[in-house]
Amino acid sequence: MFRFTSRSSKNRGLVPGTPVFVGEKKAEEIKITIVDYDEKNFEIKEAQAVNECFPFKDTPTNTWINITGLHEVDVINELGKHFGLHPLIVEDIVNTEQRPKTDVFDDYIFLIMKMHKYNVESKEINTEQLSIILGKNFVITFQENHGDIFKPIMTRIKNNKGRIRKTGTDYLAYALMDTIVDNYFNILEDIGGEIGYIEDELVTNPTPETLHKIHFLKREMIFLRKSVWPLREIISGLEREESLLIKESTNIYLRDLYDHTIQVIDSVETFRDMISGMLEIYLSSISNRINEVMKVLTIFAAIFIPLTFIAGVYGMNFNPGKSPLNMPELNWYLGYPFALVLMAGVAVVLLFFFRRKKWL
Repeated sequence: MFRFTSRSSKNRGLVPGTPVFVGEKKAEEIKITIVDYDEKNFEIKEAQAVNECFPFKDTPTNTWINITGLHEVDVINELGKHFGLHPLIVEDIVNTEQRPKTDVFDDYIFLIMKMHKYNVESKEINTEQLSIILGKNFVITFQENHGDIFKPIMTRIKNNKGRIRKTGTDYLAYALMDTIVDNYFNILEDIGGEIGYIEDELVTNPTPETLHKIHFLKREMIFLRKSVWPLREIISGLEREESLLIKESTNIYLRDLYDHTIQVIDSVETFRDMISGMLEIYLSSISNRINEVMKVLTIFAAIFIPLTFIAGVYGMNFNPGKSPLNMPELNWYLGYPFALVLMAGVAVVLLFFFRRKKWL
């Protein structure tokens, strides 16, 4: 349930704006990658120290600074001071429990998004927080862990494919956001396959393990919805924002990204409804199975009740000579076979009656 909390106890009692790392350490060491480019030139390097990023604040070229690892708070705090980030922004960057949001300032825009990856083996959605700082000629991204989700963007910049080298940093920020949203579709595809597998299991042979899978998947969908739903507000706000950092030519791409976000949200809501329906199907299947068992037991009881009655009557062993009612079958030579045939006949008649009523 840790992933559903919104604020850690580490921040309690501290002065607002005090950066404290909150979350799980996912990278052993911090890694700083600097990508500097324009329409004609391209350069990429690994920075050994954070001060190597400082000269790129005011360069005429576009610069993408990607920082992996949030546990070294001093490094991020030093970078934030040089680039003029508000202390509350630095605090949000190192707090991985933040809700996706956007904050617009005069000289930069701050974004928080959640990146997800579906673990096929554990059926769990792994998540990490991505923070984006969009400035006039730079974009700074903060990731929790090393990954290759942005490798296609790096390849496009390196090979000068598309319009990414011909546009500004606002288009780069859009490309990063678009990659994250596209990755949501991959996760939904994996979850859709898991839902189909559980549905087949519900129809053929539902077990308590099936119920456990449904509840686990329902919890993961709630967590995914919590991460995806705020994206609609973020992208819509960026589209309407009258900021000089976002050019008019980028708005059309933001509108397309907004449409993709709506599709993701619709898919998430559809899957949630399907999972709720799967719970009802499971309960109905268990109820039908119990009804089938009870029907069989009831039929057996209905057949043996008259047989028990017959056996009870002829098992009273009354002496016909002293009884006011004569029971000649007690001393009859064929009395025992007659009672067996009578009970068998009653059972056959009842079975025929049940089948005629389509109870069998």
